[in-house]
Amino acid sequence: MTKGKVKIVHHSIGDGFPPFIIAEMSGNHNRSLERALAIADAAADCGVQALKLQTYTADTMTLDIDRDEFVIQDPASLWHGCSLYDLYRKAHTPWEWHEPLFARCRERGLLCFSTPFDATAVEFLERLDCPCYKIASFEMVDLSLLRCIAQTGKPVILSTGMATVAEIDDAVRTLRTHGATEIVLLKCTSTYPAPPEYSNLATIPHLEQLFGYPVGLSDHTIGIGTSVAAVGLGASVIEKHFTLNRDDGGVDSAFSLTPDEMTLLVRETRQAWQSIGAVQYGPSKQEKASLQFRRSIYACADIRAGEPLTRENIRIIRPGFGLPPKYYDLLLGMRAASAISRGTPLKWDLLKEDAPH
Repeated sequence: MTKGKVKIVHHSIGDGFPPFIIAEMSGNHNRSLERALAIADAAADCGVQALKLQTYTADTMTLDIDRDEFVIQDPASLWHGCSLYDLYRKAHTPWEWHEPLFARCRERGLLCFSTPFDATAVEFLERLDCPCYKIASFEMVDLSLLRCIAQTGKPVILSTGMATVAEIDDAVRTLRTHGATEIVLLKCTSTYPAPPEYSNLATIPHLEQLFGYPVGLSDHTIGIGTSVAAVGLGASVIEKHFTLNRDDGGVDSAFSLTPDEMTLLVRETRQAWQSIGAVQYGPSKQEKASLQFRRSIYACADIRAGEPLTRENIRIIRPGFGLPPKYYDLLLGMRAASAISRGTPLKWDLLKEDAPH
C-alpha cells in the first residue's frame, strides 16, 4: 500500500483524488425491494461513487429478549423504547435482495458493497464477490470479525466511532496481520443524529498522521455542512445515509439525505476538495489580469513641466497602471519633467532626473 492512498476496484482514494462519496441505504428501503432498487438508481443519478448495504439478521445481531438491557432506553434516541431485536428485524436488508442490488449497481456504474456483522455475512458476501468491506463503529472491537474480513484480502473501510487510539491501533494491527493491506479509517460520531458541535473534525488530519491511511467521515449530522468542512480538513471519503424522501419514514430517515441534498453534497465536497490546492502567495496565473484593478498613482489634474506634485494634482485611484501607492508620500513635492495631462499614470520617467529609481 502506498501511504495515504487506497485502491478499491477502479476508484483511487486518498491524497490527490477527489472525495469518494458513499450513499448508505441502511434500513431506508422500508422493507421494499422495489424501493431499495429505486434508492440505488437515485444514488447513481446523484453522482456518488458507491452504495453501501448492511448485511445481518436480527438473530445474528442480538437475542429476542425484552429485558431492559435489550431495549433502547435513551429518551433522545430515534428508537427510544424499541427492543434491539425488533429494530434489527425491521431495519435489516433481506439477504436475497443483495444479488439484485449488486446487479443494479453494476448496471448503473456504481460500486456496491456492505457492512457484514458476523462471519456468516462475510461468507455470504464473498459469494457475491463483494469488492470491499465496511466495519461499523460498534463492531470494530470484535477482533474475530475483523480477522475474518481481513482474510478476504479485500479493501476495508473502518469506522472509529467511540474508539480510543488504543482500540483503533488494535483494530488496524488485526486487519494488517491477517491480510488487509488497503485500509481507510473513518472519523465517526456514534449518535443518531449527531450534533455538528460533537463532530470534532480536527481529529481527521491527526488520525491520518497517526496511522498513515486515508481518513474520511461517516457523517450522521443533518445536512451537508459537516461533510464539506471535513473535506477541507483532508477527508478522502464521505459516507452519508440516503433516502428517497424523509416524509416516507424509515429507521434512519431523520438524518438521511434526499436525492437533491446528495447531489448538492457531491458537488460541494468536490468544490471543497478542488479549493484546497497548495500553499501559494502572489498573483496566480488566473489572477494576473486582475492586477490592473489595483490602485496606483495618477495625475488627477493637468501638471505643467517643472510643477511640483501635490495632493491636488495626483491621487491614488484605480486602475493599476501607475506607480504603486506606497510611493505616494515620496512623490509629493517632486517636479514633473514635462507636462503631464490629467489621467496619466505616473512613471519615474515623467519626473525630474533626480527622482529616485
